[in-house]
Amino acid sequence: MDTESTYSGYSYYSGRSRGSHRHGERSRDRHKPRSKDSRSEKSVTINTPPAEPLLGDSAVRGEQVQDDNWGETTTAVTGTSEHSLSQEDIVRITKDLEDSVGLDCRRYFTLTLAVILGLLVFLTPLAFLVLPHLLWPEKLQSCGTACEGLFISVAFKLLILLLAVWALFFRSPRAGLPRVFVFRALLSVLVLLFVVSYWLFYGVRILDSQDENYQGIVQYAVSLVDALLFIHYLAIVLLELRQLQPCFSVCVTRSTDGEMRHYNLGQLSVQRAALAVLEHYYCDFSVHNPALLSASKSRAAKHLAGLKVYNVDGEFPAAPAEGPGNNAAAGLAHSQSRAMIAAAARRRDSSHNELYYEDAEHERRVRKRKARLVVAVEEAFTHIKRLQEEEQKKAPGDVMDPREAAQAIFPSMARALQKYLRTTKQQHCHSMESIQQHLAFCITNNMTPKAFLESYLTPGPTLQYSRDHWMARQWTLVSEASVTSGLRDGSIFLLKCVDFSLVVTTKSIPYIQMSEEFIDPKSHKFVLRLQSETSV
Repeated sequence: MDTESTYSGYSYYSGRSRGSHRHGERSRDRHKPRSKDSRSEKSVTINTPPAEPLLGDSAVRGEQVQDDNWGETTTAVTGTSEHSLSQEDIVRITKDLEDSVGLDCRRYFTLTLAVILGLLVFLTPLAFLVLPHLLWPEKLQSCGTACEGLFISVAFKLLILLLAVWALFFRSPRAGLPRVFVFRALLSVLVLLFVVSYWLFYGVRILDSQDENYQGIVQYAVSLVDALLFIHYLAIVLLELRQLQPCFSVCVTRSTDGEMRHYNLGQLSVQRAALAVLEHYYCDFSVHNPALLSASKSRAAKHLAGLKVYNVDGEFPAAPAEGPGNNAAAGLAHSQSRAMIAAAARRRDSSHNELYYEDAEHERRVRKRKARLVVAVEEAFTHIKRLQEEEQKKAPGDVMDPREAAQAIFPSMARALQKYLRTTKQQHCHSMESIQQHLAFCITNNMTPKAFLESYLTPGPTLQYSRDHWMARQWTLVSEASVTSGLRDGSIFLLKCVDFSLVVTTKSIPYIQMSEEFIDPKSHKFVLRLQSETSV
């Protein structure tokens, strides 16, 4: 059992060994506040919907956190816990809870303001039409045919505006951005000022004077609705159409393994560009697997442990002033030190051979495990076909459902699949339950063994795996420029998570100058002259 284990994104430490103490110091250093060396950087957070596990949680960080022996046996261990919770962890947990509460309050506050503004917009034209009938009904002039036609116009325009606002603004939020969306805030302020201006004019020119021309009042309400429709068109241009034309090419690099992707983005702010990068990341990048990085780290640690440093030019311990035997011993030690340094250098130069043979041995083991897995899965699916042929002869009540069929054939392939996942360091990405669900899905849709194995032989995108392994509750956006400013050529920002970060560099798409060259169609014509005489 490891001396350090994690659960739900929080670290627990055991004080029984030096290794756990070192790991504890490293984890505490990671959770310390940022130093003042990065004064030029601005760090803000992008939060996805709450109540989701952290990326890099116990299921991802630990090599053996979940039960990886589901192919052989299942063991339950009970006993007294040896782990303790540090004071820094308690402070960090409290801060996370406060941040989540603050984010929820801000989200509901924004929604409340949007609902209030929407009600004000839609009730204002109706109030313009109703108030004269309530305050001075005896003074109003009769509404003719043209006035009644304006009622129909107002009704349909309000219905169209309601559907348009619902389609554009009232959508479930994809993420919580650290700063306000500038264009949306400007549009909200514009609508508020516009409605207040109409109310001021209505109060001064109609309510105070008790205008008797009701048709003019109806036309005033129609003009308000028309203006609101034009503002909605402006919102579509600023919020949706402006960002469609690609203007920048961004390069996204994962810091741990160097996986890289390129995307084209339009005129976006830094925070909205970061949101677009994260949406592409979950669909295009392979799942982050820290277990693949542990092999190179252990190899480097082993290499450093094999090197020894000797002080050749240093002074040796003081020897008696007289005695040729002591001088001879010092010379012998000097020569032995040089010989050992040369041997260590030769061993260091041959480390690439060790790496080559380690990689070759690993590839051989992977191919061997893969062959065994393919054979086991094909035999299991052949057994399924035999069961299906037998079930066709049975009564309808005795037919086995896909879930039961998956549970029946899973033990025959479990051991081979488990060994392959361990060899390829994927055992933490697939649980026994998820594999059985995928197997039942393949049986239900009559898929082939190759279709079933594709999810395990080829690393898929991040969204393919369970939320416990990829869903991050919080990302930190680090940018020197303001996150509400637009993208520029050469802009660089970071998206940090628990275990890794995404480095994003921006390049503007160059201006392309094209010219036209006219080719005369007659220039392609030629004459083929054949000689009448031929050789005999």
